[in-house]
Amino acid sequence: MTDEEVDERLGDCETGVLSLARDGEAYAVPVAFHYDGESLRFRLGDDGDSTKLAFADATATANFLAYGYETADDSWSVIARGPLRRVPEDAWETTAAADLDEWYVPLRVFDEAIEETELVGYELEIEAITGRRTVR
Repeated sequence: MTDEEVDERLGDCETGVLSLARDGEAYAVPVAFHYDGESLRFRLGDDGDSTKLAFADATATANFLAYGYETADDSWSVIARGPLRRVPEDAWETTAAADLDEWYVPLRVFDEAIEETELVGYELEIEAITGRRTVR
């Protein structure tokens, strides 16, 4: 894929898989993301005992996968790699709620109440990115 195609796919896609590592153990989670052309931002929920946040805080370099599949002749994937950092709380809290609502699909949680879930921001600074698509 060209750089323009990678930008277009990441701009149009809303979810992917964030891969993390801690002490030689891998952990991957489905996430909503926002792409600004240079980095990827994630909004992760913290219920007070979050395995994903423990892995995210321990991960120096993360991988992110976005992909789509329409038919056997029409599929694509983008893999981005780079340092992962927690967005400082004051910067996260000053981000307008309207921006967050525009950047991310509605928050979904699985086994906790949304109103009891604190939102935490992370940013992956893209150092390497690869896009591939099926050959037609």
